[in-house]
Amino acid sequence: MDPENVVIVENLGGAECELRYLEVWDGLYAPIGLRRPDREGRVPIVLLASGNGGGGMPWVRDACANRGHIMDRLVEAGYACAWLRYRTEVELGYNLGGPLIRDQRQGRELFNRSPLEYEDEISVIEKVKTLPFVDPERVGLVGMSHGGEMVLKIASEYHGARVAVAAEPAAHEYLALTPDDTAFVNQETQLRNIESMIMTDVDKVRARIDHETAAERIQGIQTPILVMGRESDELQGIFRLSYELLEAAGKDVDWVSYDHPMHGYIYPVRGPDGEYRVDETQRRSIDTIVDYLRRHFAE
Repeated sequence: MDPENVVIVENLGGAECELRYLEVWDGLYAPIGLRRPDREGRVPIVLLASGNGGGGMPWVRDACANRGHIMDRLVEAGYACAWLRYRTEVELGYNLGGPLIRDQRQGRELFNRSPLEYEDEISVIEKVKTLPFVDPERVGLVGMSHGGEMVLKIASEYHGARVAVAAEPAAHEYLALTPDDTAFVNQETQLRNIESMIMTDVDKVRARIDHETAAERIQGIQTPILVMGRESDELQGIFRLSYELLEAAGKDVDWVSYDHPMHGYIYPVRGPDGEYRVDETQRRSIDTIVDYLRRHFAE
């Protein structure tokens, strides 16, 4: 094994998966679990993100083993794909930290702040583009929940992805939303608890965001984005408003919403019997994703 290019091949959930560690901007390593189709030449790659960060390689291995249905579908479509993990979210780090400035000191990099989780994903995008079987011009992103918000953050300042899907994007920080009293501050940590925040109504959300800040961020987006909602989600107003603001800004954006009881319905999970439980709504939603990726990869 090459110590500077660690690749461990493991059968996870009945499929061969390449477990890799990729260096991010500050010299630490982010784990990914990668699968690819059995074909010659360079292929598109789709990077999968879900929720907040942390968990490391154990999280990646579990996702490959138990949330691999989406990978099955992407590999069948002819794409490489990878579950990725990134550092833990920093509360309001995106709003308060400001742009990351990279300088040099004594021949090494110097930053004005630590990178954030979405910047880890940008690092991973750039690393996977160097893999010999990846077409660097056809990288797609699929992010769910906080991972969906990360799609918006990435697309606002990085233009190296061909296409992206923001599923149930919890974009309250991206839109500079002021929560109402359905959120509260944890008195022990002084960090916000927004797990019970109710933002189902678009007009309510529209009235509570910083429109100038949101517009400035959205203006930088060049990547085509599919925004996916969930009818019964308590943050559906945020999902829908994210789409409406991108559309109003003239961005290449599409919207679709499904009625499903599961948060993260695009990532079916394996049941106790070892089989994936995939209902018709999930099949249609994944068909929508694959078709959207195919259309933009073909351009």
